[in-house]
Amino acid sequence: MRALVLYNENGSIQPRIETLPEDRLPEGDLLLEVHYSSLNYKDALAVTGKGKIIRGEYPFVPGIDLVGTVLESENPDIKPGQTVIVTGWGIGESHWGGYATRARVRSEWVVPLPRRLTPLEAMAIGTAGFTAMLSVMALEEHGLIPDQGEVVVTGASGGVGSLAVAILAHLGYDVVASTGKTSAHGLLQALGAARVIDRQELGQGPKRPLDSGLWAGAVDTVGGPTLAALLSQLKRHGSVAACGLAQSHEFTTTVFPFILRGINLLGIDSNTCPQERRRRAWHRLTHDLPKDALHRVTRVIPLSEVPEWSEAMLAGKTQGRLVVDVQT
Repeated sequence: MRALVLYNENGSIQPRIETLPEDRLPEGDLLLEVHYSSLNYKDALAVTGKGKIIRGEYPFVPGIDLVGTVLESENPDIKPGQTVIVTGWGIGESHWGGYATRARVRSEWVVPLPRRLTPLEAMAIGTAGFTAMLSVMALEEHGLIPDQGEVVVTGASGGVGSLAVAILAHLGYDVVASTGKTSAHGLLQALGAARVIDRQELGQGPKRPLDSGLWAGAVDTVGGPTLAALLSQLKRHGSVAACGLAQSHEFTTTVFPFILRGINLLGIDSNTCPQERRRRAWHRLTHDLPKDALHRVTRVIPLSEVPEWSEAMLAGKTQGRLVVDVQT
């Protein structure tokens, strides 16, 4: 099998494309032929060594997403020939991931590929779109409906952000996209954003502990001072779904928005999301994420280009979704 393998050479992470025997694969009751993976922010941190993502032993195959066809199965409910999606559960972090033409995984991790999605579309969605959908579901479950006012999405030009914009706009919400990339304004408007704001409007943090109520809800992919600003600007009983830390994993706030406006801070964990909720999110993605929007934000790259695109992603030079064709 062909794989992108990470080596730790005296603290320096070195990615290499290699051919490995299948017996190098970790344990699992399913053997898959992998068709596509994707490049997420977490993958970029792992491949470049700029984040402590890998918890397994080196050499290591990263890639937190994959879609593939079952070649061998020890689970009678999953048959050879079935196409499945795997995201989360530590793949690409503690268990070898999707940057290889073969993968061995546990059957309880997989979701059947929905009939309305192709394998490529599934990885154009990947962890990013799955996280975006979980964020929207959490906001809805805490009372958000389209006529309550503007919903802001931070880090809107990234994978999670751009797909969150598309989903919310499709559902009828008045979406405000926050981004630092002027080059992405046209794309975000094409995805359905009613208006686009510069990320610095939120990125400097809150002006006061309880600011004017501006947002009915928010999907936050960046954390840090931006998240603190959102909390101070939510309308009464509004919610923010927190699902990323591109700005920072730390933020400082007060209890005032919580006890004076009854706001909700909703944590989104796509990694260990329960199977029933996971399947429901994928089902909704087939209906609530327009295909034209998905294709608009997707670019396919070969496995060999993952290292250079990882550097570009961390430098803020990418937008939308990068699908990795592991067979090329």
